[in-house]
Amino acid sequence: MPKPITWVLVSDAARGRFFKLSEKRELVPAYKHELISELLPSREIASDRPGRTFDRGSGGGRHAKEPHTDPKRHAKAELAHEIGHILDDERKKQTFDRLVVVAPPQFLGDLRAAMSKPVQDLIVAEVNKDLSKLAPHQLAIQLKDVITARSAL
Repeated sequence: MPKPITWVLVSDAARGRFFKLSEKRELVPAYKHELISELLPSREIASDRPGRTFDRGSGGGRHAKEPHTDPKRHAKAELAHEIGHILDDERKKQTFDRLVVVAPPQFLGDLRAAMSKPVQDLIVAEVNKDLSKLAPHQLAIQLKDVITARSAL
């Protein structure tokens, strides 16, 4: 019986990286590239001023319309959905059998919402930390307990 293939997703709202756990319990790149989202300030994403509208009922007042969603928040959700699609495609190709997800708490929630149920079923551990800026060897040190516990499964 072949040993299960474990992928480790390390992400924050601006960057997503995919690693595979090697036989030596090292993290090696598992996907052709990392995902990078340019998180610009909201004022730069929504370049136009909001439209103006009249007050209802009372008559003559005018005020600016508020956008329905924060553009920066929308960009974060877009990255989460892109990661979710990649994971689902790779799951269908049977590229991995288990998944460890490492992300800060708010983005971890975005990722959960963006992942399909079959991908969610492959998650064996979640780490609520922002480790996205660490090099792979530093990640392996930070995730040693999780990797050791999961490789025994």
